[in-house]
Amino acid sequence: MRIPTIVGVAAAVLVVGGVVAVTGSDFLRAVATDAVQPLPSPTASRGPLDPAAQRYLDAVAAKDADVLAAAFAPDGLVIDVGREIRGRDAIRRWAADEVIGGVYTLLNHTPRTGGVTMLVRFKPGGAGGFRANYHFDITNGLITKATLEYA
Repeated sequence: MRIPTIVGVAAAVLVVGGVVAVTGSDFLRAVATDAVQPLPSPTASRGPLDPAAQRYLDAVAAKDADVLAAAFAPDGLVIDVGREIRGRDAIRRWAADEVIGGVYTLLNHTPRTGGVTMLVRFKPGGAGGFRANYHFDITNGLITKATLEYA
């Protein structure tokens, strides 16, 4: 029985950013391509974003502090890197002073019992920016507590 060999054919594999380029035989190309399959991220977003969290993000995009405050329960609480802001009026003032005019990019979200955790990029005033974890507790379609932490 004769065993096939590759003679005189250079085979090279280049992996860049999860993309495989193979030169040489079709057999090598198929094996190399099949072997490199992206694995799903254990923190990948799952399902649609909770409507209350979406209203928060939409209010920032619309530059509307009133709509942002309305996404919260009347006695809602924001813990902004340790600082507490309680009640819709205080949340509205905080949003107008520190959030409205900024730009959010939702990087990831994970629903959890009673709320959602989001990984966002926030650019205050539309410039610079940082990553943050937002933990929203949600009851009856309203945010009752938002804990904002740098990621």
